[in-house]
Amino acid sequence: MRWLDVGAAADLSEETPLEVDLDGRAVLVVRCGGELHAVDDQCTHDGERLEGAAVESCQVIGPRHGARFCLRTGEALTPPAYEPLRTYPVRLEAGRILIERPD
Repeated sequence: MRWLDVGAAADLSEETPLEVDLDGRAVLVVRCGGELHAVDDQCTHDGERLEGAAVESCQVIGPRHGARFCLRTGEALTPPAYEPLRTYPVRLEAGRILIERPD
């Protein structure tokens, strides 16, 4: 199976990312404007998890240094981060969140 069930869509809000485990990799799932996005749960600036990150205007904001990342593309939008977050294909199916397993 290429898609992994990581949780119920009902557990996801627009304000709070859902932290999930994707085959041992920490991933954030975020709802933004009706779309789902999945990105690595690790700031590219300091390597720390984005645990507790805020979500605003389809951006995730690092809780320690305020680096902003685009949820659609993973692009680092503000310093101190310059490298993008890895993104993952994500979809809803029968009320469940599915993320495509990385190669």
